[in-house]
Amino acid sequence: MSNLTEVLKNRFETALDRLEEAKPFAKSMYQTDVFQLAIELARSDDGMAILYGNAPRFDKAGVFHGGPWEDPAKMQPPLVGGSLKLKDVHSIIELLSEMRMLAIAKGDYIHESLSQEKARAFLNEILALNLDLLFPPEIEENRLRLEDHMIRAQRLFHYLGQELSFRAIADKIVQEIDRLTVQRPIMPRRILDIISMSEPLIESGMDEKTSEALKKYKRAATAPTPLSKDASNQREYRLSLEDAYADELEAEAKIFAGALKDTGLVSPYNAVLLRFLNRKYPDLIPAALDLSETGTASFNANRELIHDMIQLSIFPETRQAIYGLARMLDRGALTQDHLLPAIRRLFELPIHSEVKQILSKPEYEQCGISLNGVLVAGVISVLGQPLGVGQGLNPTCQSARAISLWSQHGISQLLEYIARAARDNDIDMTFEGVTIHSSLLAGGVAGEIHQDLDPVSIVLVPHLDKIYNEMMKRTLLRGEDGHKWVNPEFYGEWIPKGFINVIDPFSLKVANYSTFVRLFYATHHPDYNEGYELIFPNPVGIFTTNAHGTLLGLHAVSIQRIKKDQSGDYRIYFYNPNNDSGQNWGQGIEPSVSGFGELEGESSLPFHEFLSRMYAFHYNPYEQGDIYMVEDSLVKEVEALAKDSWGKNYVWHDHINPILL
Repeated sequence: MSNLTEVLKNRFETALDRLEEAKPFAKSMYQTDVFQLAIELARSDDGMAILYGNAPRFDKAGVFHGGPWEDPAKMQPPLVGGSLKLKDVHSIIELLSEMRMLAIAKGDYIHESLSQEKARAFLNEILALNLDLLFPPEIEENRLRLEDHMIRAQRLFHYLGQELSFRAIADKIVQEIDRLTVQRPIMPRRILDIISMSEPLIESGMDEKTSEALKKYKRAATAPTPLSKDASNQREYRLSLEDAYADELEAEAKIFAGALKDTGLVSPYNAVLLRFLNRKYPDLIPAALDLSETGTASFNANRELIHDMIQLSIFPETRQAIYGLARMLDRGALTQDHLLPAIRRLFELPIHSEVKQILSKPEYEQCGISLNGVLVAGVISVLGQPLGVGQGLNPTCQSARAISLWSQHGISQLLEYIARAARDNDIDMTFEGVTIHSSLLAGGVAGEIHQDLDPVSIVLVPHLDKIYNEMMKRTLLRGEDGHKWVNPEFYGEWIPKGFINVIDPFSLKVANYSTFVRLFYATHHPDYNEGYELIFPNPVGIFTTNAHGTLLGLHAVSIQRIKKDQSGDYRIYFYNPNNDSGQNWGQGIEPSVSGFGELEGESSLPFHEFLSRMYAFHYNPYEQGDIYMVEDSLVKEVEALAKDSWGKNYVWHDHINPILL
């Protein structure tokens, strides 16, 4: 330990003494000195060890007094990385919080409300969620450009990584990859980043099962086949295909298809193979895509169109569309003859200059793919994966939900919107007899659209967002929730006209909640709605809550279907456009993405748990059972969950609101 570090150690411990002696109302005056000295200590590995050595003192001294880090039992792993990457004082407080958590995990600090096991699980999760900090790129140029707070965050994760078991981290990483891949997102960048950054763990002495799972995902994303493993680049692989025997090509096709089906991930070499087969051995394409009987029939009926789609749009840079192509064919999306010319016109559609700017990426120019090809690749993905559409970092759940709905039940309408948005940089919709043009509107819900989206969303969402926002504006003075009128006009004829919102529009209080619950049972639960089944996805509004049940905001999802699971319990299967559907909503309510019969991209919850987070839904009054048949016990169960979560933010009263009936 250097003399400077020794001096800082003494000063830090003295600052802790002063903070501990201060009265509660004065602690904020002494916390600043502790934070400043902690920043200095965190510049070295020895300093990190000093911070850890003092971690058992932090709570008693009042390091976290009066702030959101005060109770370690309430810390949330997904928020850690974001806090560490902030330039302000929050990053050092977060670092100190992790040191406290490590002290609890190792048994050096006994905390009354958090066990060693839970603290260790917390740290394992934050390591798995922040692999970019645990394994930063070892490039000097990048390191020189990093700011102090980022270097500090990396040093923290290096310290945590040394103190914790890599095996436990690896298990968590595999679970995270499993959880994300089963959702089959169109944009798998997060998955690929985790796979890439976890490669150092493969040789770290973990158990064989975990190691093989990581290797499986790595192979699927890189080189899963014999010929691709031996190739050093795409050109070399292409040449090896030219020299391959028929049985070798068939083996390549089948292995790629297996990796595709198993993980939903696509290797760049898969695009090279598919383009090669498309030119010379098209009969192998169904095997390369692992098509079902329906998919094979669809391929054979549309060979020329499929050939042109692959030639135009499938490149290593757009490789994920290969999975979309397989799913699109298996869905039988091309069985509607009127869709074929609508797809083909996108091949040579003139693209508006402003749309070109938002669609363009350097990698597209380097590989020679046209922007029409990029757009067609996006269409393939959306038509193949209607529930794989995500809203990215944008508050545009309504728009993502629309693209999902249309790709399931209104493909011709979706293709028309895509063509108009790409060609004219404008779409229009009619709201109560008045045409609304997106190009004439300024701003939307999102303000600015972040571009980490699939090509269809990049082109469409700015227009949909503005139109939806404009429709809502036109209902502001009606004294009711505008979604009642906007949703049927915006989404289309699939949306039932009945509508109920649990929030009284005048008082903004929760009004007549029991009627809300009973009506949902009477219109959606098969045991109470005379057996009517959901035909089209139903757009509903939910309160989003965190792992502690605390209200975060409002969100738009779609109920896809309501069925019994393998245990005979009714579950609601829904589409969530927020990019990751397996979140913890508190109170033990954790949407499942697999294990209960979920289809690709679906989440599910027991009927009453999902209902406890809803605030609005549409229903068909002609397909409704008697609400008085819904037992009081069911209503009380849902109401208890609601009142103890998002309901804490509202005043409740029970008078009958005629608007809701």
